[in-house]
Amino acid sequence: MKYLCLVYHIEDELDALPEDQYNALVADTLAYDEELRRSGHLISSRVLEYVQHAATVRVRNGRASVTDGPFAETKEQLGGYILIEARDLDEAISIASKMPPARTGSIEIRPITELQTR
Repeated sequence: MKYLCLVYHIEDELDALPEDQYNALVADTLAYDEELRRSGHLISSRVLEYVQHAATVRVRNGRASVTDGPFAETKEQLGGYILIEARDLDEAISIASKMPPARTGSIEIRPITELQTR
């Protein structure tokens, strides 16, 4: 089963990390991605630009409105994702608990499902 691991962090806190700590976090993250790739668990992973580069689109009554920034005001921002393959939620949790970004932020795990009509 596929699981989307959403990586959240506080952008200001990430920016405030000393250079050596930030570089160590990046190196650990890339190394863990490679470990997941070799084990067959990693499908895809990407880092997102900071929220000041985001836009949110809503369409109501046929009219589109665009606002700067993310969908909601939150303390933590969505910073990236890691799409994995795991046999069940327990294995997905085990994998996510070893992701280096969990040390400075959080990882939300969501099962992937196919969109179907009712």
